[in-house]
Amino acid sequence: MNNQRWLSQSFFVFFFTWGIFLPYWTGWLVQAKNLTVADASMIMAFGLVARAVATMFVFPFMSKFMSNKKIIITFTILSLIAAVIYIPATSKMSLLLITLLFSLVYPTLMPAIESGASSLVQQGKVHYGRSRSYGSGGFVIAVLIISMLTGVWGEQAILWSMIVGLLFLLIKQFMPTPVTLLTKPSKEDRKQKLSMKGLWQVKTFPVVLMIVFLLQGAHAAYYNYGYIYLQELGVNPFYIGMIINIAVIFEILYFMKADTFLSKWRPSSLFLLAAVGSTLRWVMIFIFPNVAMFIISQALHALSFGVAHIAFIRYLTRSLPKEQIANAQGLYSGLALSLSTAILTFGGGYLYEIQPGLAFLGMIVCTIPAIILIIMTRKTLKY
Repeated sequence: MNNQRWLSQSFFVFFFTWGIFLPYWTGWLVQAKNLTVADASMIMAFGLVARAVATMFVFPFMSKFMSNKKIIITFTILSLIAAVIYIPATSKMSLLLITLLFSLVYPTLMPAIESGASSLVQQGKVHYGRSRSYGSGGFVIAVLIISMLTGVWGEQAILWSMIVGLLFLLIKQFMPTPVTLLTKPSKEDRKQKLSMKGLWQVKTFPVVLMIVFLLQGAHAAYYNYGYIYLQELGVNPFYIGMIINIAVIFEILYFMKADTFLSKWRPSSLFLLAAVGSTLRWVMIFIFPNVAMFIISQALHALSFGVAHIAFIRYLTRSLPKEQIANAQGLYSGLALSLSTAILTFGGGYLYEIQPGLAFLGMIVCTIPAIILIIMTRKTLKY
């Protein structure tokens, strides 16, 4: 199978399910399971901690013994089981336990697919940005579909849509796959695998990881409360999906051109651009608490998320040996995309109950330090 096509399809199907999970899961816990915003935030925050553990330790460990394809199949099946168990759950404790289980298996699919993508990029076989744009497209379509389904059948449609999406993801794994991702690591491969500790000895890696930790964590309020915030502003559920998709559309436009647009910029320059754009985004939402400004701020998602993500992928493929890709992806998903978001979600829920806009403004506690860190290190470390 064409490697570019395989990667594009894999990104599309996975991020279709991510478009169900990321913007709607907290709202689903509140609306369908009758939790308070604070309780739902607490559950999601613990889920993010579980996700961090799985992506930092479980995925890199399994990558030493299983092929990329087998890892994806295993975690997709486990995710389906966890999603089905959600159906009868009603108590706060049962929802917490199931969310912990779901968060240990489902988000681990992301570093597995991203690790496969990075390996193919290093071999010069695919254009990352082009394929990643298909993932964003899947996200857009999912958000639109969920908006329509919840408008007709209510928030219960969110869980059933996730189950269907995971079934499609499982079916996709039984289709032809690039040979590189079918190979099970041998004993010799495991001996050559570099330890996680070795990453910290790469002079630039701890700094870059801290930067993405801050920049990606700054999306906590948007991911967890964007859907609820738009409801509070009186937006019809169908239009909420359209508004959320504006951010992803700008993300897609950037990803489509990311392989050539600003291709001569160093990762540090891209990180700085992302940090400034992110700061502006959250300040705008706080100062102007209305639908129009929220819509305008969505365009900045291409900077706050898209540019930061591409900067890390560019750093990863240019600066690290291929043996460290799985470890680096695991740390990125675990720390930058999970643990940082968990930490800010804990506080964000309480800020949201004081005043919704405060939860968004609070995100600059990450973006401003990121700007300072980038300015202080970019010339000396030359990353």
